[in-house]
Amino acid sequence: MLAVVLAIAGGGARAAEAAPSLAGLELRSPDGRIVVTVNPSGALSYSVAVDGTPVLNESRLGLRLRDGGVLGADVVMVDASRAESDSTWANLLGKRRDVRDHHRELTVTLREKRDPGRTFSVVFRAFDDGVGFRYVLPSPGGAAGFIVDEELTQFAFTADNVCFAGDHVAVPPDAYDSRGGFHGSQEWEFRRQRLSDLPIETVTGLPLLTHTPAAWVAVTEADLVDWAGLWLAREPQAAGTTAVTLRGRLAPRWDGQGLVVGSLPHASPWRVLLIGREPGRLIESDVVLNLSAPCQIADTSWIRPGMMAWDRWWSGIGRMDTGTMKDFIQFAAEMGWPYQLVDGGWYAGTQSPGSDITRPAPDVDMGELLRFAAQSKVRLWVWLYWSDVDKGDAYRQAFALYEKWGLAGVKIDFMDRDDQEMVNWYEKITRAAAEHHLLVDFHGAFKPTGMIRTWPNQITREGILGNEYNKWSRRVTPEHRVTLPFTRFLAGPGDFTPGGFVNRPPERFQTNVSPTQVQCTRAGQLALFVAYDSPVMCVCDHPSNLRGQPGIDFLRLVPTVWDETRVLSGVVAEHLVMARRSGPAWYLGALNNSYARVRSVKLDFLDRPGRWRVRWWHDAADSAENAEHIVVEERDVSAQDTLDLRMAPGGGAVMRFVSVP
Repeated sequence: MLAVVLAIAGGGARAAEAAPSLAGLELRSPDGRIVVTVNPSGALSYSVAVDGTPVLNESRLGLRLRDGGVLGADVVMVDASRAESDSTWANLLGKRRDVRDHHRELTVTLREKRDPGRTFSVVFRAFDDGVGFRYVLPSPGGAAGFIVDEELTQFAFTADNVCFAGDHVAVPPDAYDSRGGFHGSQEWEFRRQRLSDLPIETVTGLPLLTHTPAAWVAVTEADLVDWAGLWLAREPQAAGTTAVTLRGRLAPRWDGQGLVVGSLPHASPWRVLLIGREPGRLIESDVVLNLSAPCQIADTSWIRPGMMAWDRWWSGIGRMDTGTMKDFIQFAAEMGWPYQLVDGGWYAGTQSPGSDITRPAPDVDMGELLRFAAQSKVRLWVWLYWSDVDKGDAYRQAFALYEKWGLAGVKIDFMDRDDQEMVNWYEKITRAAAEHHLLVDFHGAFKPTGMIRTWPNQITREGILGNEYNKWSRRVTPEHRVTLPFTRFLAGPGDFTPGGFVNRPPERFQTNVSPTQVQCTRAGQLALFVAYDSPVMCVCDHPSNLRGQPGIDFLRLVPTVWDETRVLSGVVAEHLVMARRSGPAWYLGALNNSYARVRSVKLDFLDRPGRWRVRWWHDAADSAENAEHIVVEERDVSAQDTLDLRMAPGGGAVMRFVSVP
């Protein structure tokens, strides 16, 4: 479908909606159920209502600049223009192949009343499932550059809502030159709490999910390019009110030059509100991608999703040497997986002055690994420490060499920042990797912001408290696993590394043992491959724990990208049931928390009449005590049928439906 632009008005002209008064410009979603109201005079602000119920009270907008000016503090409207667009684009690496981008747009151009009377714009877009807005700084009449010292964006929630938020990182309110609180891998639980529970002198990472009286709302950002990552801080509450206001805060640059340094013209990332009457609707949303820049790679035919075997690091079995890596390559070939990861320790001098990401360590015969992998029709990825990549632009020589070797991609680790300098580094490295046909998986990374649309070779990233934490902690609980689709995965793909087959109930789960254990049932671990989004899905466990095991056949079948996604049932931190289509086949994945549960699932998502053959992997009657036990059965069903999912604590189920001729 081609884009249909109903109105793009300039010079004060308006179309698509009646001209509003200057007291409040309204922007409605295409279905009319979400309304954004912008106050374009005096102190610039906006508010949001859903189905007639306020979600955000009047919330401030603005930027504090290094020259002392505050954009948005006292403004007059110069112009307002409106547009509506309805288009589709193909996403070969996501939850839905054909993505519809239907939105209405309002661009408000404003001028400071005070000297120097600068002009800037705020662009709002309203979708049926969300809202986005961004600041646009035009080409100047004078100075060509700017420095942002503070972003003043507010999210003034009307009530003290229940929310699911990540870790609170201590940062004094006025410490914009302090880097400490904004540093880290963004690997955290999203704990249930009230908005008022967020400590004032902290920042909280995104996404943040909250349940308002009108809808579920998640705050995140999109199209983060040449700007600093957004965090949230709670402002002090006014006496006698239960309303809670969150304020945007930006990660400071490490060179001490402020938050954002740029040349004009310049646009901020989109500040995003994902909105759904049920939490599962947020999982289905494509708003983050729709707000991100289209693909910048002309030929993407070499960018291919698929499963990947890891190596001995997670399981704790074996060592980094040629023989161990060949065992994993052989296993990937047996499974029909396209990729194998060669993790840390493969190159000389990791994280040292003598590091060399082009020179294999003595125990790794890279030539033999490349020969054996090619013979096995498996392509290799290699792990890299980020500062070793950056040292003297080592990546340029290395990426050219990796292309000659025939490597598929690079996993780059431990950046642990989302300031403007690091955000730009991500793009620099991803561009260079694309020039040499290399995929990229950032670990020790910040949340996704839609980069996979713009640079699809940046095919997945971490920024998630994943399966690796089972090695040393008890934090990967059933509740955590079933919260992630409603929180972290709303931002984009996550390299959680599922596939742990040493399954234990919580009372028998042990940390710091070899092989590494997971505290869930076998069926519950399989369900992650359907419930979680990652175009390259890295399977964590050792071949000796996987070969011949019940459930391993599912890992030969399950895709990593989808043509269609539907959430059939879901409650945050309790359970999730999803149906996904890949070609003519449908897959179902169900996740459960720590309490036994039965969910009745209607099969009316099946899109063809007649019989369907379902293969079903589910918890056994004794899976609560013997977590590795799983039942596999087949039966014929139709779209009119209902199936009962009986899930053990920490359990789940997966299904594959194929139409019967």
